[in-house]
Amino acid sequence: MNKKKKTTIKDIANVLNISPAAVSKALHDDSRISKKTKIAVRQVAKNLNYQPNHLASALRKGKSNLVGVIVPKTNSNFFSSVIQNIEEVLNKEGYNIIITQSNESFRKECNNIDTLLFTQVDGIIASMANETTDLEYYEKIKSKGIPLILFDRGENDLNVDYIGINDYDSSHMIINHLVEQDCKRIAHIGGYKHTRIFNNRIRGYIDALKKNKLPLDEELLLESSLTTEDGREKMIHLLSLKNRPDAVYVAGDYAALGALQVLNEQNIKVPQDIALVGFGNEPFTSMVTPTISSIKQHSGEIGKQAAKTFLEHAKTTDMKQTLNKIILDAELIIRDSSNKKSPVKST
Repeated sequence: MNKKKKTTIKDIANVLNISPAAVSKALHDDSRISKKTKIAVRQVAKNLNYQPNHLASALRKGKSNLVGVIVPKTNSNFFSSVIQNIEEVLNKEGYNIIITQSNESFRKECNNIDTLLFTQVDGIIASMANETTDLEYYEKIKSKGIPLILFDRGENDLNVDYIGINDYDSSHMIINHLVEQDCKRIAHIGGYKHTRIFNNRIRGYIDALKKNKLPLDEELLLESSLTTEDGREKMIHLLSLKNRPDAVYVAGDYAALGALQVLNEQNIKVPQDIALVGFGNEPFTSMVTPTISSIKQHSGEIGKQAAKTFLEHAKTTDMKQTLNKIILDAELIIRDSSNKKSPVKST
């Protein structure tokens, strides 16, 4: 099947027997073109199904009114909420967004960045993939003078704006809560240490144990990609230990769901035998049995702040990229999976 040739300004000009320059001016409502000619040009453009070349227009104007958004995955309530709020704020200011996802792949993330740069986006708002350790492609964005705003997952070394929650303090909230529930052997299924937010959660876990005078047992500290299958696998491993944990803090809700599945399958009482806390406050945490305690990350506000930060950069051409952090306070939503002392209402 032959691909239909795309209509150009020259095609419209040939129909009307005028110059391509006159067609371009008519389409851009130039005052030097008569009303009669403008009407004729628009009618022919409609008949020929003419679509403007936004890339060429962006190159001419130096502005595309497009903002690229890179997320690790779109099937997470956290990331979809961030995207929704970014779009709402930017749409009001005349911008559209292009959404890409890395699927936690470094290579795909690099391809996404190349595509967005080729599309001449006016800025990029991103959350890094789990696999990303090389920051070369993010430095590439900066080198082109394009505003880069990171959220949730970012690296201080890039010296750009960052919006997120206090991951270190979040771990303290979780451990303190579990200690209040008389838990003494608390495991942590974390993300990979090379990712800053997961490293902060791990550091918070370790320091909170020390603060509560609980020993750090290295066999209770596990790293993973935090998928549901990872949660199942790590929970099976923890249950195989000679000295099992009496609580598990999981750095992501999908992995917490996998862990809960294993506990339910093995008829282990939650929270009586093993308490469980997740991270992210995904909608399913209030729907499963038992409901899962989790950290609320204020995704909507993160999205709004990321968009507003980009708009600040868009207003001026000489605003330097610096390490400017907006850190929001997280909230621990206590549900049945970790509350041993009194029943709680699901939220």
